[in-house]
Amino acid sequence: MRWVALTAVAPVAWGTNYYVTHEFLPPDSPLYGAALRALPAGLVLLGLCRQRPRGAWWWRSAVLGLLNVSVFFVLVYAVSQLLPTSIASTVMAASPLAMMLIAWVLVSERPGIAHLAGATIGLGGICLMLLTGAGGVSVPGILASAAAMLVSAFGHILTKRWNDTGTDVLASTAWQLTAGGLFLLPVAAAVEGPPPALSAPGILAFGYVALVATALAFVAWFTGLRHLPAGTVGLVGLLNPVTGVLLGTAVAGEGLTFQQLCGLALVLTGVVLGRPARAGRRGGVRSLFSLHWTSGPPAGPPPALPCKEEGTREDGAVPVVGPGE
Repeated sequence: MRWVALTAVAPVAWGTNYYVTHEFLPPDSPLYGAALRALPAGLVLLGLCRQRPRGAWWWRSAVLGLLNVSVFFVLVYAVSQLLPTSIASTVMAASPLAMMLIAWVLVSERPGIAHLAGATIGLGGICLMLLTGAGGVSVPGILASAAAMLVSAFGHILTKRWNDTGTDVLASTAWQLTAGGLFLLPVAAAVEGPPPALSAPGILAFGYVALVATALAFVAWFTGLRHLPAGTVGLVGLLNPVTGVLLGTAVAGEGLTFQQLCGLALVLTGVVLGRPARAGRRGGVRSLFSLHWTSGPPAGPPPALPCKEEGTREDGAVPVVGPGE
């Protein structure tokens, strides 16, 4: 549950990112917005870990940076322009199912019944919370949203697979954020021209987006992917739209309807169903057993148990004797 709580930092931070971006950041500079979100976060983490990629991690960082940062950030911006938030969030809420299926193929994590049930219940809860029937539906927007969901799911599971080699999570996160930001920066300069002028609130907002909603959130998310099943991590990700709805209620004064309260209850039920508590207890027993039999069962018969012999006390303990006695 500690890893679940740490992983939950990511979707909660991403849920607040929608509000901060919408209220304080320039809407007409998506490429610069993505670059200024990713590159400072990557450089800060790089300064903390002080490690450079080695061997295969040079090209792995480029691939992961392209998937998890460059392509994903731009697709999310396009979706926010083409679709109502409710429709876009509902499509993205299918990511737990996508992560489970991709993890089954890439890292041999077969989804359990609890994970599948939790994902289905959670998706139903998201639909109740967000599908209000307002706004039109754009086919390009639906395609972009589905592409963003698949790209992020594939990139996250690929990160999980490659991080199993023992590479430090902080370092691998720093490398892919830096690579993704470096990919975006020249494209932004060529397409959007000079960087946008920012006010003091805009600079603070970019600081929050880069340090909290990107650096901290991605480290928490990838740490969870290393220590938890992909199905559990995907279900925790459903807290993203939940955070958006609750933030809108607390900050914008939007009231929660009965339909939204029912949806919130379903989402939390889905997250609880996917928790790894039982698997963790079984894993703990197996780990304890494996520690005891590290070298395998001893060859031959087991050692004889102590028995009462002459010179022992009535309780079976052998008296302590000194040297030469």
